Amino acid sequence: MSNSLIVYATSLTRLLPVQTFQVFGHEIVISVPKKYLLATLTFLHHHSNGNFQMLTSISGVDYPDREERFEVVYDLLNVRANCRVRVKTCTDEINPLPSVVSLFPSANWWEREIWDLFGIFFSNHPDLRRILTDYGFEGHPLRKDFPLSGYFELRYDEDQRVVVCEAIELSQEFRSFNFHIPWAQNNKRIA
Repeated sequence: MSNSLIVYATSLTRLLPVQTFQVFGHEIVISVPKKYLLATLTFLHHHSNGNFQMLTSISGVDYPDREERFEVVYDLLNVRANCRVRVKTCTDEINPLPSVVSLFPSANWWEREIWDLFGIFFSNHPDLRRILTDYGFEGHPLRKDFPLSGYFELRYDEDQRVVVCEAIELSQEFRSFNFHIPWAQNNKRIA
């Protein structure tokens, strides 16, 4: 762990509304409240000591037991210094996060993906619509409360050139398993 990274991370806590910070190897991880997210990313992008002008990814994480269940993580890169900063913030299903597309144009795809898969809304996004699921799809597949099975399946029909929604047909019956005694089959004991 570099001493200069710890000094820089400590200085960020004096300049920005950082809730927590950690240094892992050659990477700084900071957490900020969602209302200061855009200001923090703007500072890191424009400040001469920061110069984090490349957004390498945005990802979402769902923690259903938390009050603010979604954590959104922004990974920034300073190409000149080969240094990375990870900025984390939390939100819920109702309160949106500010879009950072005006600051980092590459955020367009990632914010659309997070909206589609988690249902996290980004205010002032230029084109927030589904990107990986069908437009008629209901729900958000990466939420941990999303049902794993249902009564319908979606598939692409080559002949009709559309996505078709059909009732699920199971090719075999559900089996019941007795996991209490795994070595016994059909209630017969093996000696």
